[in-house]
Amino acid sequence: MHQPTTYEVDGDAIREERMQAGLTQAELARQAGISPRYVSHLERGSRKDMRPKTYKRLREALNATDERLRRKAPRPTEDPPPERT
Repeated sequence: MHQPTTYEVDGDAIREERMQAGLTQAELARQAGISPRYVSHLERGSRKDMRPKTYKRLREALNATDERLRRKAPRPTEDPPPERT
């Protein structure tokens, strides 16, 4: 079964951008066309994945960049295992 495309977002960045814009969660939610509860879940990190259309509305409401709101791929913390011969 095909999984829909989603974007993993950084809740801390969403909160910081919202506060910099001087918006409450309710105001951001209204501008982005989502619920205040959803904004709260995103900021707390209990929801991390967003569908593209919803993400785009949130990004536009915050006037933020993808680089700021989306999580970066995790960096490797260890070397790959040695190859077996």
